[in-house]
Amino acid sequence: MDNLTISAAGGMQARMESLDMLANNLANTETGGYKTDREFYNLYVSAEATAGENGSAATLPVVERPWTDFSQGALRATGGALDLALSGKGFFAVDGPSGSLFTRNGSFRVSTAGSLVTTEGYPVRTVSGQSLSVQPTGAVEISPDGTVSQDGQTLGQLQIADFADTSSLVKQGISYFRSAAESQPASGAQVEQGKLESSNVGAAESAVRLVSVMRQFEMLQKAATLGSQMNREAVEEVARVAS
Repeated sequence: MDNLTISAAGGMQARMESLDMLANNLANTETGGYKTDREFYNLYVSAEATAGENGSAATLPVVERPWTDFSQGALRATGGALDLALSGKGFFAVDGPSGSLFTRNGSFRVSTAGSLVTTEGYPVRTVSGQSLSVQPTGAVEISPDGTVSQDGQTLGQLQIADFADTSSLVKQGISYFRSAAESQPASGAQVEQGKLESSNVGAAESAVRLVSVMRQFEMLQKAATLGSQMNREAVEEVARVAS
């Protein structure tokens, strides 16, 4: 396979990964607490493909790794007593099916067992590591530091976790993260009751990038087709001369 076709194929593969990522971002523009994914490009050196007479290895564009943009999304008022948003860095800590999970989506509810849980039913954790028991009836007040009170009694304080290196966070589902690294108390984060954090996906920007990547893919596809045609014509010409 010639270098033109190899480079075009490598570029198409990278653009396909970008298209999948952008499509997923656009699909979650209305998902509370969702954090947009972006790509980090690099060059892969192909030992099999040499360019020119000097025999230097050809380089192919690849998406080396995706990375998550943890910038804060817009906070929108809902008026719900159990709708919570974080202003500043940090995550709500919850107990997932296979261990600790962290989320910026503060759309909580009271389960039939009387525990504060996420939409998926994961118990929200307090600083003591326990779940929070809430009465189904009665006004709930939550202070900026995450202290939950009901009927004048303090029920507990929500655990707001943060990480020294957010690259340790791996997405689990749509709006959850897991990490092998130890969490630490978030510094400066404030809980805002009656609000939810929107997705930080820029819909217009993502749509423009999606169109741009699609056009790049189409051009690379044409380049690959051109390379294939040139190879076929070269083979046919050699066969004609040889005959």
